[in-house]
Amino acid sequence: MKKGLLKMKKMKVLSLLVAAIMLISLLTACGKSSQTDSPAKESTTKSSAESSTKPEEDSSKAAQPVNIEFWTFQDLHVAFYEDMAEKWSQENPDQPIKFNPTVYPFDDMHNKLLIALQSGVGAPDLVDIELGKYANFLKGDIQLVTLNDIVEPELDNIVKARVDIYSKDGNYYGICFHVGAAVIYYNTELCEQAGVDWKSIKTWDEYYEAGKKFKAALPDKYWVSLESGDVWHMWPMISSQGGDMLDKDGKPSINSPQMIKALEFNRRMLDEGIAVVAPGNYHHSEEFYAMMNSGAIASISMPMWYMDRFTDHMPDLSQKIAIAPLPVWEVGQPRSVGMGGTGTSITKQCKNPDLVKKFLSYAKLSKEGNIEIWNKLGFDPIRTEVWSMPEMMNSKNKFTEYYVTNPFEVLSSIKDEILSVNVSEALPATLDAMKNSVLTRAYTEKNVDIPSMLAEEQDKIKY
Repeated sequence: MKKGLLKMKKMKVLSLLVAAIMLISLLTACGKSSQTDSPAKESTTKSSAESSTKPEEDSSKAAQPVNIEFWTFQDLHVAFYEDMAEKWSQENPDQPIKFNPTVYPFDDMHNKLLIALQSGVGAPDLVDIELGKYANFLKGDIQLVTLNDIVEPELDNIVKARVDIYSKDGNYYGICFHVGAAVIYYNTELCEQAGVDWKSIKTWDEYYEAGKKFKAALPDKYWVSLESGDVWHMWPMISSQGGDMLDKDGKPSINSPQMIKALEFNRRMLDEGIAVVAPGNYHHSEEFYAMMNSGAIASISMPMWYMDRFTDHMPDLSQKIAIAPLPVWEVGQPRSVGMGGTGTSITKQCKNPDLVKKFLSYAKLSKEGNIEIWNKLGFDPIRTEVWSMPEMMNSKNKFTEYYVTNPFEVLSSIKDEILSVNVSEALPATLDAMKNSVLTRAYTEKNVDIPSMLAEEQDKIKY
């Protein structure tokens, strides 16, 4: 009985074993059969190849983006940097970046940054610092990363003055977006109506005589607008004479003979109705945009970075505005000065300074970056070789379509005449004095004695 049961168990095990063997054979046969189909074979081969290389490729493709915290006070800069960050990541898949911008109001950002750097906590990796505020960040133990290793190899290719203004003791700390070359913008339609040949104007005396002629022909309009709340018009008038708002030692010098000459000249034009104080006191106010757009003002002096203000805020003047070199006091004097600017800097709290340096160089020093600065922002880029490149000279964008003259032809004509301004720790306080008091008094105070007023304001400047 037991033997029979044992025999039955053995038979059962044997049956199960045979069934298992048959099942394995069947599955193997199915696998072999599928491999005879060529598409399936290609798929399998490809899959195997991918599998063999996947770990290495995935390490590249799956590289985690490095976060770059960025502060600025200008929305336009964000759009530019985001675009350049995307291009960088596409070209450098092994070093992708994630750009995290924050836009603050102008004064709030600079104050917040100063506190963060002084405290050693809370600063971004990358930051825009406006020229008028920059000296505040070069005092004491400087909390910005030196950029000599990316700037010095490019000094022969860029307008050196536009990095010098963000330097101290031989170290570079910021890179500008633009040259900021001072030029004059003429409403050619108004000039033609008044019989004024704007192309022939070479000196400020000729500019004044043209203004008299313009006013006689069009008494309800103005030859020029002057800012009482900013320095863009009068700064070049001083610089071409060899002066500045700071002396060579970096001390305030607003009561100089050059300043007196420029302000008395402007005040004469105001008194004679040739000039008008800009509505809102600035050439950036909505009131001014409306007045200029209406065709009430024939000319203004502003840096080249002002081009996008025309295109974005004064659409009715399209194909009516010409860009020209500034007049000078005497023929032969330099016809421009680089003004304004934003120095992009890396803070010492940056977690990946080497990578951020590479990105900053790519964005603001490379040919590609400088072309994009022109195309996206309408700025005159600091890399001079791009000025004459066909893709720049013959570019079709909102700027070339708006202006009567080619901006780069003008820029190239004054390339060797673009002066730099003096920068020191005294500049912020000096600019505040000019913007908040000096120009308002010079342009609006009745019977003002400009030399006496300037001497008085000079003594008030504390820094």
